[in-house]
Amino acid sequence: MEQTIGNLIAEHRKRLGYTQSELASRLGVTDKAVSKWERNLSCPDISLLPKLSELFGISIDELMHGKSCCEDSIEEPSRKIGLPSGAAETVRTVLTAVATAMGVATAVLSLMGSIETENASVLLGIGLACAGAAMLSRGKTDE
Repeated sequence: MEQTIGNLIAEHRKRLGYTQSELASRLGVTDKAVSKWERNLSCPDISLLPKLSELFGISIDELMHGKSCCEDSIEEPSRKIGLPSGAAETVRTVLTAVATAMGVATAVLSLMGSIETENASVLLGIGLACAGAAMLSRGKTDE
């Protein structure tokens, strides 16, 4: 099923536990208007988009394109900007390699007494950030 702005409004309204009347009240419209949006018979006025996106915790762009940010995988952005299909895996591999290199470098330099604690912390922080990014990117595509 195609994800429309109406479907997205219904999805997020239900996720938040609002009735159509409650959402309408928060937006200053009637529950009939919300019902029409959700049935794709009409769309919300453009002036309501900032309030809707704020209530739902999504960007106006996500609201306008009829999809949640949660639907995107790491592969899609690489295809959108014209990168080869294996680019996402290459990025994950590089992030993992950087994380490993930072950990090894910190350990070796610490054993040699050639690094100060502050600098070691920076190296470990960079390594952990890369490791985390690599793990998050794998989690999105493995589901």
